[in-house]
Amino acid sequence: MPSRFFILLTAFILSASSLFSAQPNIILIMSDDMGFSDLGCYGGEIQTPNLNKLAEGGVRLSQFYNTGRCCPTRASLLTGLYPHQAGIGHMMEDRGHDGYRGDLSKRSVTIAEVLKPAGYRTYAVGKWHVTKHAVPQGPKHNWPLHRGFDRFYGTITGAGSFYDPGTLTRDDEMISPFADPEYQPKQYYYTDAISDHAVRFIDEHARAQKQQPFFMYVAYTAAHWPMHALPEDVAKYKGKYDAGYESVRQARLLRMRQMGLIAKDAELSPTKGDWTQVADKAWEARCMEVFAAMIDRMDQGIGRVVGALEKNGLRENTLILFLQDNGGCQEGIGRQAQPPASNAQTYPVIAQDAIRVEVIPKQTRDGKAVQQGQGVTPGGPNDYIAYGEAWANVSNTPHREYKHFVHEGGISTPLIAHWPSGIPAAQKGKIEAQTGHLIDLMATCADVAGAKYPAEFHGETIQPMEGLSLMPALRGGKLAGRSIFWEHEGNRAHRDGPWKLVAKENKPWELYNIDQDRAELHDLAATEPGRVKEMAEAWETWAARANVLPLGAWRKPDLGKGTKGKRGKK
Repeated sequence: MPSRFFILLTAFILSASSLFSAQPNIILIMSDDMGFSDLGCYGGEIQTPNLNKLAEGGVRLSQFYNTGRCCPTRASLLTGLYPHQAGIGHMMEDRGHDGYRGDLSKRSVTIAEVLKPAGYRTYAVGKWHVTKHAVPQGPKHNWPLHRGFDRFYGTITGAGSFYDPGTLTRDDEMISPFADPEYQPKQYYYTDAISDHAVRFIDEHARAQKQQPFFMYVAYTAAHWPMHALPEDVAKYKGKYDAGYESVRQARLLRMRQMGLIAKDAELSPTKGDWTQVADKAWEARCMEVFAAMIDRMDQGIGRVVGALEKNGLRENTLILFLQDNGGCQEGIGRQAQPPASNAQTYPVIAQDAIRVEVIPKQTRDGKAVQQGQGVTPGGPNDYIAYGEAWANVSNTPHREYKHFVHEGGISTPLIAHWPSGIPAAQKGKIEAQTGHLIDLMATCADVAGAKYPAEFHGETIQPMEGLSLMPALRGGKLAGRSIFWEHEGNRAHRDGPWKLVAKENKPWELYNIDQDRAELHDLAATEPGRVKEMAEAWETWAARANVLPLGAWRKPDLGKGTKGKRGKK
């Protein structure tokens, strides 16, 4: 007769197995430096059939927000906190304040750390960018395998060549893409490498751990500068942008209105750049052709990831979330530089097995100088050029401003949610206008996984998560009302219902009714002084508790040193 212990153990195993099988797999995919309207399913002309299909079979959010910059967004996404609470209110430098350490806080937990106790295997692929320690011999306490992930393939820093990325890392060791015994494609291209490893991890999981659910974080660097794309993808867009900025913006605006992503009478923010005054139109159009090709290639890879789920019988019970880290990027990297006089070898050759860590390298491995400046054709491994402010304005149609800012162009992102067995059929293809934020992704993942967010972890008291699960909205219900806040580089905002209070650094508050004025063209601050005062006071209260203060700490590393009492309290 079986012992009572054996019966209880068997019952526990069966119960656990049942729990794990009911839990969905979760894949969280993020692109880099794209605008609100670049995807086909958000009004763009770029070919994104795989993301379009996910949107058709899922739900699109039309008012979802990021933080306006790459690493604060990643810190917020991973932890369910505002970025300053996670220690990354600006970039990867320690500014002497807890909100600006440039390193993921010990008082935060990642989604992976929350889901592992609920039975999940965890994988990360692509751009990490939440630690200041990004050299092979440095500390690794905030590298992926030390923050809850079982496997990792990607880059620790925030940007680099797509043909030879710096800080490339497999699991816990930096590698050269050309001396990696596990992955040697005919042509190394980082977007493909990210997609290929996402597929690989899914296949390996299905073979060895299929009884467990998995969480996978896929962080593409497309379409961050430099504009690097494969020739066959660039060829698809030859001539597509020859009519210039205004033409593309107007076409996108029309499609967005028709789709219901914006109001039928939504206005368009002013167009940046006058196409008639562009001296080298062929070069300028080429920049956008390459940008489009980068997104196209990412979409192809996402198609392969979905294909891997289908092949392994995992698609039905996998929640896929797609978003981007900030709005289109106006940074003019490489656009005004003087092109090198020669493309001949001018530097020593770099060994194939050498580890590279540069964000903007001065040379390629074969000793040639990196090419920058107008007239240098973007796309290949020897150039390093951004697509510029005017095309970023196109990407952010119909919104104002860009990456760095917290006007709509800087913080508005698509969010596509696809889960065949978890989103009701009546919701599929719907556009949801309720407001959401990155802080909601932790809450959503914990909700669907049945995972408990901890009050303490590894001996540290953990800050409570800030967000709400998005599942009620994805299933046709209502989210609880709440305020959402932003600060980056002194740019600040507060969203409460349809109202948005927003300001640039050292500038007065502006007030907009986003339901009526998504392009933020009609400032109501002068006619609504009471509302401005109330919302500004709420922002100040939030800033004090969320490690945002002192304002200006992002640019002044010595600000407030030795004046602990002047820092914002939690």
